[in-house]
Amino acid sequence: MTADNPLSGRLDDDDYPAYSMGRAAEMLGTTPGFLRAIGEARLISPLRSEGGHRRYSRYQLRIAARARELVDKGTPIEAACRIVILEDQLEEARRINAEYRRAASDEPTPPSYSSAHSSSGSGRGSG
Repeated sequence: MTADNPLSGRLDDDDYPAYSMGRAAEMLGTTPGFLRAIGEARLISPLRSEGGHRRYSRYQLRIAARARELVDKGTPIEAACRIVILEDQLEEARRINAEYRRAASDEPTPPSYSSAHSSSGSGRGSG
């Protein structure tokens, strides 16, 4: 495979819908019905091929695997989907928070109002 092959970048893309429903179910050790159910619960939304077949990305498979873990422990599928959505939102919020903290630590601290005001006022009238 050469660098100018259009597939070369897609193979590393977590969002590229590379897996058919049958292959995805096989990889997760579940049934296509489970994948349809979490799709109906709007946990994941598989893309469709030109022929109308569901296609899943690696990211979607990780999300589905987490839902399956919860269902296997006895959590109802709707609740498992909600838990996974909330976990994903929490992870995203933590990532954004870390970015803000990193950016804030890189910025110089502005002088406080009182110290800037008193230093500029002391030099007046002596001239």
